[in-house]
This record gives sequence, structure tokens and C-alpha cells, in this order.
Amino acid sequence: MHFITTFDPSSFRDTFISYLSAFIFGTLIGAERQYRQRTAGLRTNALVALGAAAFVDLAQQLAGNADAVRVIAYVVSGVGFLGAGVIMKDGANVRGLNTAATLWCSAAVGACAGTDMVAEAGLLTLFIIAGNTLLRPLVKAIDRIPAGQSDEATYSVSVLTDHAHAGLLRDLVVDRLEEARFPVAEVALSDHAEGSVEISAILSSNVLDTVELERVVNQLEAEKGVTHATWLTAREN
Repeated sequence: MHFITTFDPSSFRDTFISYLSAFIFGTLIGAERQYRQRTAGLRTNALVALGAAAFVDLAQQLAGNADAVRVIAYVVSGVGFLGAGVIMKDGANVRGLNTAATLWCSAAVGACAGTDMVAEAGLLTLFIIAGNTLLRPLVKAIDRIPAGQSDEATYSVSVLTDHAHAGLLRDLVVDRLEEARFPVAEVALSDHAEGSVEISAILSSNVLDTVELERVVNQLEAEKGVTHATWLTAREN
């Protein structure tokens, strides 16, 4: 049999150590995830580490270190697709990012084991477990700190007119603001009582020369068809 003639006990021993170390380290990483009832738990992390070790070890034995490096790149991208499967979006919240990152790290542990860097794989495992356990109290402490107040503000210019002048004044408001170097992010028209129309221009800059803005608003108020013009600011937390 071809197996008998090509079997190398020394190579087989190295492969066994690589597989065993990847399995043990992946199990240690997955045990912490399983304890916290995450989507990718003990078996998933162990299999990811073992699979990465198998692919890298196989490439190294067949084609040497150069092709093993190329296979590692494929492993990284392949585990990226696997990690995307555990990420879920729930409204404005995204869950599973940490679990996906842990899977990615488990693949790195397997790749280290597959290249016979068992000590490095063990060291990386310690750092991964530390990141998922020791950093949790720090994260909770930071989350409890109240967010500071921001000095940023949103500025808007409001012009009241009638339906007959609304179209022309809309363009005029944008032109006057941009001539004064006040970039306009959005312009909206809304109906008000007694047939009046409000032109609202939201400015994209957070820091403005309010004296110059007041001058522009006064000029707009003097335009034909304008019944009232003002500018407003709203502080952002």
C-alpha cells in the first residue's frame, strides 16, 4: 500500500501534536464562550482551531512553508465568512461581534499549532481568554461612566414665506448661505398655518461664525415674499 511506503512516524508525531494542541486550546477558548451561553461555544471554537491546524499542517507537509503561509491567508478569509454567520442585527443593536472575533482568534491559534508553534498557540490562547474574562469588569466600569457633554451643535436657518415665493426663495436661501461659506446639508419645505410655507436649511458645519450667520439671516428677511427669518441651534449630547 502507498500509505505503508510513505508513512513517516516523525511527521505523524508532529501532526498529532499539532492537532492535539489545537484541539485543547480551542476547547479552552470555547469553554468560556459556552459558559456565557454564546452562539459559538465549546465545540465550534475547538473545531475552528482544529480545522485551521489541519489545513496549515497539510499545506506545510505537502509544499513547505511558502504554501502554508498562503493557506493561512485562505483560512483567515474563510473564518471571516463563518464569523459573519454569528453576527445579528437587532434594530440599532448589533450582537455577536465578540463571538465572531473569538472564532477568528481560535483560527489563529489553530494556524500557530499547525505550523508547530505550540508555545505561541498556548500564549495566544491565554491572551484570548484574558480578553474575554479580565476585560469584562473594565468594560462594565466604562459603561457606567456618564457620557460628557459635547460642544457640538446643529445649526438651522428658518424662513417663512408663501407658496408663490417658496420655490425661488428656497434656491435663494441656499445661494446666500453658501456664498457666506455656510455649507448646507439639507433643505426642507413644510406647510404652516394660513397658507404659509417654512423653508428649513440644516447647515453641515458644527462651528460657525454666528455674527455672520445673523447678517445673512437679516438679509434674507428683507427679501420680497419673506415674512420672517431666523436661525436656531441645538446642542448635541
